[in-house]
Amino acid sequence: MVNSPQPILESSSSGAILWNVHPVPRRAPPPAHDAEIVEALRRGDEEVFGMLVSEYSTQLLRLAQDFVGSRSVAEEVVQDTWLALLDGIDRFESRSSLKTWLFRILVYKAKARGARESRTIPFSSFATEGQVRAVPEERFQGADKTWAGHWATPPIAVNSVPEERILAREVRDRIATALDALPEIQRIVVKLRDVAGWEAPEVCKELGLTDANQRVLLHRGRAKLRAALEQYLGEG
Repeated sequence: MVNSPQPILESSSSGAILWNVHPVPRRAPPPAHDAEIVEALRRGDEEVFGMLVSEYSTQLLRLAQDFVGSRSVAEEVVQDTWLALLDGIDRFESRSSLKTWLFRILVYKAKARGARESRTIPFSSFATEGQVRAVPEERFQGADKTWAGHWATPPIAVNSVPEERILAREVRDRIATALDALPEIQRIVVKLRDVAGWEAPEVCKELGLTDANQRVLLHRGRAKLRAALEQYLGEG
């Protein structure tokens, strides 16, 4: 019989229940690999569970809000996801990473909850967003130039920016804001590929997209995030 972690539950400002885990003194460093984390969860290691909650809850909540109508419902979906993780950890077979499996549970539950709320998103209808360039045309040299089609205003070289600035909290906040501003389907595709770690075929299957549509959406979303990062770095 596995002793599952017994976290405290707290009410958020919206009334939904959130996780808060007892702090437990740890004699050894936290596990770094999936196999160790899974084994710790199966032993009922509350601190490891708390580590996962702390690391992924914000990302899960942001993704859940793309499928349901309110933050409070999204918080409930995240809560159900954590419960499902604990209930199903004995059946986890490591066919994917633990993170990918966690986000797969979240998407399944969020889509089901969204369907009950009649908030269905016809993803395939958003797939063709018109002929919009991922990078503005004025960033390239015109046909009358010697180097037509080459950069007129090249991107900022990231390796020329101090590392501490790249890793700053403000950078993460800027990227998160830019991600939230993406069109809905672009935002979901980028989150599933770059945050949840899904492979392209899985995203296509889950959202009903063709491979070509998925690639276009991912490329445009990433381009907008790069532009936001470039703007921030250029401010320095």
